[in-house]
Amino acid sequence: MFKPLELFIGLRYTRSKHKNHYISFISLASMLGIMIGVLALITVLSVMNGFEKELRERILGMVAHVTVSGTGGKLSGWEDIDQRLAADKEIQGIAPYIEQQVMISANGEVRGIVIQGIQPERQPAVSELSDHLLDGSLDTLVDRDYNIAIGSELASAIGAYIGDKVTIITPSATITPAGVLPRMKRFTVSAIYKMNMREYDSSTAFIQMSDAARLFKMGDEISGLRLKLDDLFAAQPIAMKLQEQLGDTVEVSDWGRDNKTFFSAIRMEKTMMFFILLLIVVVAAFNLVSSLVMVVNDKQADIAILRTLGMSPNSVKKIFMIQGSLIGVSGAILGAIFGVLLASNLDVIIPAIESFFGAKLFAEDVFYISTVPSDLQSQDVWIITVAALVMAVVATIYPANKAAAVQPAESLRYE
Repeated sequence: MFKPLELFIGLRYTRSKHKNHYISFISLASMLGIMIGVLALITVLSVMNGFEKELRERILGMVAHVTVSGTGGKLSGWEDIDQRLAADKEIQGIAPYIEQQVMISANGEVRGIVIQGIQPERQPAVSELSDHLLDGSLDTLVDRDYNIAIGSELASAIGAYIGDKVTIITPSATITPAGVLPRMKRFTVSAIYKMNMREYDSSTAFIQMSDAARLFKMGDEISGLRLKLDDLFAAQPIAMKLQEQLGDTVEVSDWGRDNKTFFSAIRMEKTMMFFILLLIVVVAAFNLVSSLVMVVNDKQADIAILRTLGMSPNSVKKIFMIQGSLIGVSGAILGAIFGVLLASNLDVIIPAIESFFGAKLFAEDVFYISTVPSDLQSQDVWIITVAALVMAVVATIYPANKAAAVQPAESLRYE
């Protein structure tokens, strides 16, 4: 710890009104710069964490944590695999599915979509689809009724709603006396959902798995099994374990690998944003250096007197390190406090701003996430605050060394 004398003088220099008000202004600007930098870093990273969490939850609302599929697109003997997986305590839910790319047609409109054959009674164990229905029910997907559940955007695009007929055109063909014709089947729209994810709302539909097996001539085979785990972050090691247990006849993948590019881009963007906003703190630290250099030049006579009274150069150095560190610590702590308060109350602040200006920042018809989510993580707050404190302390080294190098005789020559 610093001796009481250095601490007393350092605090006195910080509290005292300088003759040069410009120096005081630069010191205040340095503190405010550090505070704003820390505040911005905490808030922006919390928002990016919130967006990542929101997107992950929405994606995992439709995508399984782990998927077991056949190597050739078809999984044989899936009932035995289903029973083996059901005995695993780490697996919370299992649901079989059949998946194919098809064309859907209605009212003269044609769209390419992915159609999934599911068992409605087992689907809630691995998906949140039933929680996002706008109309109808998944229970209407009954064997041989040929009903279909489509996304809200797809329904608007082809003009098909509850009770309307749509035509599914498969990529396989049927040979008839009239020639080779594509396989087609009429379905009735019995449910419409909205996941707020364009990939699913505009290009995915669901039918009964038995209907899908007949439509695609799958027989007793399926595309694969979707698994839901107790801990979604344990998906990768569990997928590797299941791959070893089930062998090379099946392919086991996890949600992280299936969406690796997407989440890697988010993490890279978050990292780059951290370093970009950290430049605000760096600029404030440079301002702190300049303000302390000015203080040292202004206090050369005082430093010389202290040296003649027997104070060592190291003690003089500590005086100015205390003064600069106090400015940096104050800015970092205030920034952390206001940053935490702002990030924790964005759900109230953003609607208030939108109400005041009468405009929606994230319109629902443009953005799929129409609110500003915030996920404040304590580790981010600590990393940002400590980084600001370290930069503030480092910024005091050069001015403090300059003060310690002051020669009493040279400084008092013209006094």
